Amino acid sequence: MSERVDPGEAGVVGLVLVAHSAPVAEAVAELVGRLAGASVPVATAGGTDDDGFGTSSAKVRRALREADRGAGVLVVADLGSAVLTAKALLADPDVDDLPDRVEIADGPFLEGAVAAAMVAATGGDLAAAKAAAEEARHIPKL
Repeated sequence: MSERVDPGEAGVVGLVLVAHSAPVAEAVAELVGRLAGASVPVATAGGTDDDGFGTSSAKVRRALREADRGAGVLVVADLGSAVLTAKALLADPDVDDLPDRVEIADGPFLEGAVAAAMVAATGGDLAAAKAAAEEARHIPKL
């Protein structure tokens, strides 16, 4: 069952946007911030360590720690290999400094990030934010 938290208190769900391009991740984060407001922590992990196209487990790791406010962190990824990067990091037994609760959404990047952020901004928990991100694929535009 999804619970509500006060978005003004510590405990709001954080978002991590994983993209193959840093500018893409940053642009989506800017849009999310403008729509959902500053109460939702959004961190980006875009591009490789040398700022090329691709993904970086080091950037995902940093972003997960940055976005964590105690209510869990939702990863929203642009493409399948970004999901693989996040999954590999979460499964690595040598990594012990990640948030306790991390979920990966299986939904569209832009629409999913916006939907999850809106739920988080209104006090939704991690399960509700993940559900919103995943349900965003079914929202018609016409």
